[in-house]
Amino acid sequence: MRRVGINAHLLSGEAGYRRAGIHQYIAQTVANLPPGEGAYDYTLFTRFRPSWQRPDVTVVPTSWPTEKRWVRILWEQSAWPLAAARQEMDLLHSMAFVTPLWSPCPTVVTVYDLSFLHYPDRFPFLQRLYLRTQTRRSCRQARRVVTISESGRQDVHHFFGVPGEKIDVVPPGVDKRFQPLPEGEVAAFRRRRQLPERFVLHVGTLQPRKDIPTLLEAMARLDRPDLPLVLVGGKGWMYDEIFARVEALELAQRVRFTGYVPDEELPLWYNAASLLVLPSVYEGFGLPLVQALACGTPVVAADASALPEAVGDAGLLFPPGEVEVLVNQMLVILDMPEQVATMRQRGLAHVEQFSWARSGQRMATVYRRALSS
Repeated sequence: MRRVGINAHLLSGEAGYRRAGIHQYIAQTVANLPPGEGAYDYTLFTRFRPSWQRPDVTVVPTSWPTEKRWVRILWEQSAWPLAAARQEMDLLHSMAFVTPLWSPCPTVVTVYDLSFLHYPDRFPFLQRLYLRTQTRRSCRQARRVVTISESGRQDVHHFFGVPGEKIDVVPPGVDKRFQPLPEGEVAAFRRRRQLPERFVLHVGTLQPRKDIPTLLEAMARLDRPDLPLVLVGGKGWMYDEIFARVEALELAQRVRFTGYVPDEELPLWYNAASLLVLPSVYEGFGLPLVQALACGTPVVAADASALPEAVGDAGLLFPPGEVEVLVNQMLVILDMPEQVATMRQRGLAHVEQFSWARSGQRMATVYRRALSS
């Protein structure tokens, strides 16, 4: 039996913005790994236990407060390789950018994006320095590198010189709860949340690369004073500009900040919205886009990084930062119901290719390749 040790310390134990993105990817991918069937045994090293249990996944929690970044770094560079040596692991998988400097066995590393290289000024200096140097070293040392999009694969190859044949793409999936919901259920949700019949939605942590100011500028230029913007997501970092721009554009009565929204409530927000807009200048994938499409909600996204992969032929794109083009694309959805009907059909077909079961299968293939090379 081959033993695979998985670093899952970015699983979050409490509601908040940290339960988005990477948390979901780790939790769902490991939960959907195909059964080991006596050939593989998975050990999950984590601070917080996942919500599921599997007989072939051993969970090893730690008392270290690894929700603090510096503690997590210390754990993954010291405690984890020592524990892996004691437990005679055959492969270590770091599911977030960095592997140990010393490992008792081969490694796999997952890189979600390289935003710290594309937009270094939007990260604190020490965080940027650590990620830049240690992600490069980890990718070059690892047996296999995993990215969540083809765009990410090209980035790792370009910036770190990692051969393309050593990089595997394992896209995220879409949970089955993201689907078109009955009109009555959606209408009741609107009443509870005091939402109008039509509104623009953005889902994502408030941080610089989401480029929310561009969306705010578009809302200000859109001649629809009764059309609000709802920003779903917790505060990340360097978000003060967003609130300042709302005031400067006199949008305080038209912009609503919900804060973090529980995962089980997200499908209702997508179903209730007229459209989702994701103006990010850079994303490792763009999961809100496929979640919205799975709910039958049309989307507009920036033509940047991996976002066209997430949208496929089902949504509309605009050049990053081009406010007027964004406004025009939003008007297409708001004023052309025939176009929306076509986009809805294309979206529901497009998202069929994204499932967590497929993500788990692909990750297991990565492990087989790493152990056989």
